[in-house]
Amino acid sequence: MLSRIALLIIAAIGLQADVRDCVCDLRSPSIAQTRGCNLCRIAETHAADANPAFLLKDNDPSKPNRWLALPHAVYDGANPLARMTPAERVALWTSAIEKGRELWGDGWAVAMNSDLRRQQCHAHVHIGKLLDGQETSEGFYVDGPAGLPAISDGTGLWFHPAGNRLHVHTNGQATEYVLMK
Repeated sequence: MLSRIALLIIAAIGLQADVRDCVCDLRSPSIAQTRGCNLCRIAETHAADANPAFLLKDNDPSKPNRWLALPHAVYDGANPLARMTPAERVALWTSAIEKGRELWGDGWAVAMNSDLRRQQCHAHVHIGKLLDGQETSEGFYVDGPAGLPAISDGTGLWFHPAGNRLHVHTNGQATEYVLMK
C-alpha cells in the first residue's frame, strides 16, 4: 500500500513538471496566474534591450545560490532552444556564462532541464556552482557558446568550463541537480 502511494506522489510530481504542452496566455487571468507561467509574467515586465536575454536571481528559497538566464522572447512548451535563432541562443548562453564566471570563477556550470522536468513554461537556464563529483568523461567539448547544441529532442543539457573550452553533457532530464542549491 505504501509503495502505491509513493508511486502516485512521484507520478503527480512528474506530471506537474511536464511543460511540453504549456502555453502561457497572459491575457487570460486564469492561465496567467498558474505557477508554470510565473517566469512568463516576469519576462513580460523586463523591457527588451539590445540583449535578447536577461538574468534573474532564482526566488526559490531552497536554491539561494542560483541564478537564471531567460530569453526576452516567449518560447513556451517543447524544444525552446530549437525554436530560438542562433543569435538568441548565443546571447542566452553568453549571459549565463558571464554570470557564472562573475560568481564562481571557473567553478560554474549552466544547466537546462528537459521538457519533462521543467516546471516553468518560459525557457530558462540555471546558473550555479558545479557540485563536486558531478564531472564525468562523457559528453563533448565546444569552443564557446556558438558551439552549444540546439537540443530538439526535449532532453536537457549542462555544461561547464574545461580550460578555454566548454564540456557539454547532453541527454539529461533534471540537469540542474549538478548545481549547488
